[in-house]
Amino acid sequence: MNQENDMSSGSTSYEWSSSVSNISTASDVKSLLVVISEIIKLSTVTQNDNFIAVGCYFYRVSLVIMELKSSEILLSLSDCIHIAKDLFTSITIQDSELKNIMKQLEKVIKHMGEVLNSIKSSSSEEHFHHAVQSLVNDVNDFSFESLETIHHVHIENDLYAIDDVESSADDEPEPGPTNVMNYIEPLYESFFCPLTKKIMNDPVTIETGVTYERIAITEWFEKFGDPADIICPKTGVKINSRMLNRNIALLETIKQWEVRNEQANIKAAKAVLSLASSKIRLLEAIHNLQALCRMREYNVVEIRGVGVIPLLVEILKQDDKDLIVGTLELLTQLTENDDEGEGKKMIATTVDISRIIQNLTSKDEQIKHSALLLLVELSKSSYFCDLIGSVTGAVLMLITLKYRQTVDAFATDKVNEILKNLERSPNNIKIMAENGHWQPLLHHFLEGNEEMKMEMGSYLGEIFLGHDDEIKAYVVATVSPGLVQMVFNGNSLARNVAFKALKQISSHPENAKILVTSGIAGNMFDEMLQRTVYAEPMNSKAEAAAILANILESGSVQLTDLQTDHKMSLEYIIYTMIKRVRNTTPDDLNINFVRILLCLMKFPKAQDIIVSAVHEGDACTHLVELLNNPNEQLQVVSIVFSTALSPFFGNILADRLCRTRGQPHALLTELTEATAPTEKQVVSVNFLAKLPHENLSLNLALLNTVPLILKKLDHVQRSGARMTKYGSVYLEGLVGILVRFTSTLHDHQFMILAKTFNFTAVFTDLLMNTCSDEIQKLSANGLENLSSKTVTLSRPPQIKKPNINKFKRLNKFKTFKKLKELYLQKCFKTDSSNLETVPLCPVHKGICSSQETFCLVEAKAVEKLLTCFDHNNVQVVEAALSAICTLLDEHVDLDTSVGILIQEKAIKHLLNVIKAHKNESLREKAFLVLEKLLKAGDENSTSEISQDRFLRATLINILHYGNGDIRLMAEKILRHLT
Repeated sequence: MNQENDMSSGSTSYEWSSSVSNISTASDVKSLLVVISEIIKLSTVTQNDNFIAVGCYFYRVSLVIMELKSSEILLSLSDCIHIAKDLFTSITIQDSELKNIMKQLEKVIKHMGEVLNSIKSSSSEEHFHHAVQSLVNDVNDFSFESLETIHHVHIENDLYAIDDVESSADDEPEPGPTNVMNYIEPLYESFFCPLTKKIMNDPVTIETGVTYERIAITEWFEKFGDPADIICPKTGVKINSRMLNRNIALLETIKQWEVRNEQANIKAAKAVLSLASSKIRLLEAIHNLQALCRMREYNVVEIRGVGVIPLLVEILKQDDKDLIVGTLELLTQLTENDDEGEGKKMIATTVDISRIIQNLTSKDEQIKHSALLLLVELSKSSYFCDLIGSVTGAVLMLITLKYRQTVDAFATDKVNEILKNLERSPNNIKIMAENGHWQPLLHHFLEGNEEMKMEMGSYLGEIFLGHDDEIKAYVVATVSPGLVQMVFNGNSLARNVAFKALKQISSHPENAKILVTSGIAGNMFDEMLQRTVYAEPMNSKAEAAAILANILESGSVQLTDLQTDHKMSLEYIIYTMIKRVRNTTPDDLNINFVRILLCLMKFPKAQDIIVSAVHEGDACTHLVELLNNPNEQLQVVSIVFSTALSPFFGNILADRLCRTRGQPHALLTELTEATAPTEKQVVSVNFLAKLPHENLSLNLALLNTVPLILKKLDHVQRSGARMTKYGSVYLEGLVGILVRFTSTLHDHQFMILAKTFNFTAVFTDLLMNTCSDEIQKLSANGLENLSSKTVTLSRPPQIKKPNINKFKRLNKFKTFKKLKELYLQKCFKTDSSNLETVPLCPVHKGICSSQETFCLVEAKAVEKLLTCFDHNNVQVVEAALSAICTLLDEHVDLDTSVGILIQEKAIKHLLNVIKAHKNESLREKAFLVLEKLLKAGDENSTSEISQDRFLRATLINILHYGNGDIRLMAEKILRHLT
């Protein structure tokens, strides 16, 4: 074309001949099609309907180019195509430039129509001619003004800018559906199928150049029986070929149109969510976004990208069922098919996951189900697995729903799915087990790889197994074989994990039987005494010993249950452990060895072996040495074991204790005013109390501790410390130590000690300590020991003889002669009034007192001892009886003593003892006292005793079936009663 036909406008000028050199042959058709493709792409990028419509025309031209055989026409079309591309490339957002470009494009398209119209037709290419003519007609009718009239739109820089919507919303109270939510970009006639009158999903072009919906035109073709009769529905022209060419440009144009409308609706919905306050508007926006999510996956990305999620978070805080359900459902859609996890990351940074979880407790089923569906999607993310597990109570809530939703099958199914997803986090598996859902942990422990087994095993060493015996038994039975296998076949780390798990499991007494059944005892004995593993960071022997000690301390295991290797007899095990209990052995191993030996002491057979082993190996020395070990736990178990051995080696232990540096005073550490007794203090005082009371060496070593003991007694009783965990037992030990001093009263030092600190009054007061049977028994024992010395301590008053020698030395001093006379008169004065002022004990016939002679009558202890006769504890009653018997000694005034006892209603108390207790030793003492009362008592006491029918029946029964002394005693009593 000539230069004068240029299409210059402003500063831009294009010549038709400028592109001739670009196309010289038909072989370059492909390059032209590439340029057309770029034009179509540029037209859609503008997001302007007019330019997109131009792009559609160029697509139709591309179909014509592929059929052209004339190089001259091809060259002419090439000019138009290249000019159009340059124009599209130069498009800016300025209104003035847009108008100029539109004018030039309109001229290019008109010229392209002229070129197409010049194509000559032939009979063989009739269908091609009709297609070209259809395009020519459309091009001839084309103008930008007509497009604007048809679509009723103005040229805008950005038809979909949400900023415009939001800014306009400032002038209105609330965005409505008419001005925001339902915005639809104008439709183009070419989008509609001529047959269905609907927007096409799969547009195809037939040989007439008309585009139809594929399904619709296919059905149209099938209506004709004879293919020769087929005509184009729109043009009426006969069709020779049923070939369908997919109209890619139109399809892309329609898709771009749909995308633009969807994006506009997304922006509009966001505006509503951010500005609207009414429930109706919010629900409409949420439902619209839900529909957009269902339409296209890309819309999900767009919705997330425009910042909708933070707005949904705010709506989720509202207390409205419909809004909560809609929001949860939309959040679920925004996380579905989220392979990259972008949606979940956005939710993680904006949504409080605990708020979603709280909805699981809702009574509304729809809210609960919506929350479950969202959690199902979120739990598919590894990040959310940890996040959900970190929410306090979240896993527990899910487990509760799992086991309580018997009716709601949907909820149960979704909870199971969530819990399954959460299993990807090992920490969640641990939390599940802690809340009673053990199956995941057990499954991964049994079926997982070595690393997983170790991790699950480590959790078994940390988790409390709960209070359900059935569940505990199942867990222990399931994991025990695997843990034992890890001990013997695993590496150092695996062994460490297994030991810790077994130690934790064995710490629950109810698991002991199950562990023993699994054969663990023999394995642990082997590990503890024979197996040696070098360069292992842990002390496996101590761990094995701890497990065995836990099992034995349960009390549910018998000696026969401890299956050991045939090479390891019980004697070998005990002798080896006792031999190793010493300061040179590691503390933790020492502790567990002693714990095991203490448990074995409960079995007679094992006890005999232990006693023999201790005797042969002089283990008492090593045990006492451990009392000075800095490890307090080792001190405690050593003291307890020594206490258990005291009936067999009491004097040996006492002697070793006295020879050990710092002992025994170290066992009586000062008890501060602010603290309650500790376990070490308790076992220490009880150890000292249980050692033979007659051991003079130990008593002498403890002689100076009496003030401290009395101080502690007073402190514990006054401060209320006796109500603490160890308070009562601590008091028992302190009283026991005091009682031991009464067993060596033959030594002058202890006699003075008992008088100085008034032991009689101390024990009399303690006799009424009803908080502890042991204290009452020990107090009665102490009073018995003291009262047994009263006979020798109580003596008639003696008149003091004057010291004549003293005054002989003073005779030479005349000034002292008168003093001598006065002193002698005082010494030999026999005024009867003075003699009456010295009271005598009616029982012991001498001068008695509670403090100096330990007289029970003077101490007012008789009534309290008789009160103890009504005690349920046989040992307390027997100790009280023994103390009362000291008042019926042959060296006392029996008649007076019996009179005092009868006056204190001793007969009634004695009869109650005989009725309440069948212990032979106790009855023997009761009969002894009763016989003395009958022998020295009056008729009234005899009558009272004889009227008791139960006593008579008991005596007759003993007379018939009894043995030894008690039978003779029963016979004597019956003689008194006849």
